[in-house]
Amino acid sequence: MENLVTICQEAAVEAMESFLKTFSFVPDDRLTWKPCPTANSAIRIAAHTALYVDRFAIMLRNRRLPIEEEIPGIQAVMNAAEEALTDRQEMERVYRRNTEEFVRVIASLTTAETGSMLDSTFGYPVPMTFLMWLPSRNALGHEGQIDYLQTCWDDKVVHF
Repeated sequence: MENLVTICQEAAVEAMESFLKTFSFVPDDRLTWKPCPTANSAIRIAAHTALYVDRFAIMLRNRRLPIEEEIPGIQAVMNAAEEALTDRQEMERVYRRNTEEFVRVIASLTTAETGSMLDSTFGYPVPMTFLMWLPSRNALGHEGQIDYLQTCWDDKVVHF
């Protein structure tokens, strides 16, 4: 069996490709459409998905999760970056670049580190494996959001 690092690398790339495939069926005139004013549009969901892969790589590189006091600042930076990433092609470039970086960073983990626990500063430890799987889990969850938005404009085709 392949080692866990390789499996998580492949899962991150496969989830990215699946997300991008589903996203490719969002018509240009629907990129910024929202089912209600407080919802996220398809391009915002895509920007979020693309940008957060880099946050996961940073956590892996640092071998730590952000502490509670850092989270509002990180969220503010990420929200601004998401709002600024409004071009379909640029979003894909960012997503691919961030996934390549995640793949490189995760390769630096030792076997002992893959089995380690990270302090969450919320009173419970988080397994390193959770962080290793996060890009693929995040992408697949957000792909479901894109798929739902597509049903809102009557695209009920399953896009494989």
